[in-house]
Amino acid sequence: MSQQHQISKSDLRDTQWTDIAPPPLSDGEARLSIDAFALTANNVTYAAFGGAPMHYWNFFPGTSDNMGRVPVWGFATVTESKAEGVPVGQRMYGYFPISETLTVAPKRTTERGFFDGAAHRQGLAPIYNFYSYIDTDPAYVEGTEPEQMLFRPLYLTGWMICDSLMAGAPAPDAAVISSASSKTAIAAAHSLQRRGVRTIGVTSSRNLDFVRETGLYDEVFAYDQISNYQPSGKTSYVDFVGRPEFTKAVHTQCGETLIRSLIIGATDWEDKRTPIEDLSGPAPEFFFVPDYAANRAKQLADGELDRRTGADLVEFYPVSRKFVTPKQVTGLEAIAEAWRDTVDANIPADQGLVCKF
Repeated sequence: MSQQHQISKSDLRDTQWTDIAPPPLSDGEARLSIDAFALTANNVTYAAFGGAPMHYWNFFPGTSDNMGRVPVWGFATVTESKAEGVPVGQRMYGYFPISETLTVAPKRTTERGFFDGAAHRQGLAPIYNFYSYIDTDPAYVEGTEPEQMLFRPLYLTGWMICDSLMAGAPAPDAAVISSASSKTAIAAAHSLQRRGVRTIGVTSSRNLDFVRETGLYDEVFAYDQISNYQPSGKTSYVDFVGRPEFTKAVHTQCGETLIRSLIIGATDWEDKRTPIEDLSGPAPEFFFVPDYAANRAKQLADGELDRRTGADLVEFYPVSRKFVTPKQVTGLEAIAEAWRDTVDANIPADQGLVCKF
């Protein structure tokens, strides 16, 4: 039997554990036991944008149309295998459901890992379908698995945001970043600062001190203080919070200095994402990392994008310990509670949840 965490697509707080008997493996399949995974606001974004056009619910279907299994990033071990090149005992990093096990159909297997060729995952973003063997993974560093689970996908998102902004004509002098305490925002701020961009963090009042103490933001404001920001130079807005009215406030405050406005996620997932009337400045762009990464990889030499992101990522793991401490969560009840706390934004900004069954 295998426990699966099912989430209502219409109410992210409504969850249940379902005990499912995995079917016998067919030829070409392998069974993975999920060792550990991280829970962050990023996973809430997956659920909030689970339907079309993002289709995050489609990666791991639930037991009914109104229930789903939210994707998470973590590590797993092969426990059974009828797939060539996928031996029992092999550990890997990748994209999993909150479930004790996952059955995969490995395709295009190499010494680095494989793509899941399960029929229901075809047509979905390939970046989410690849499973990396830890012994040949250039971004794997022994002793940093908690940091990898917490930050690896989020740092890559932040890196791609920075790369996109800096590739623009013109590139920004400053970036306003909402939900500045979130881990993806931290990653974006880190990358932008390294490129010489002034970073302006906007956060809730309770997280002001934390955001200032990261040292990743040149200026920090609470949401109701954005009118105090004095824009200078070409400015971009990076929207993680997903509040249309706040987007309008940033556009108004930045005025003619605003050159780009990127929509990344929705940490405030319950806010109504209705069209904004009379919005000044550039039209907000939805930034979908898999599409950007695929296009960027084509522009560079083979393997160059992986080399650049991998080197920066390995450097970031120890840096992340300065402001986020991993906290282990163990057991079904504790995991369910951790999910609800993440949905309700009740996790302290300086904690990162790492879950184990």
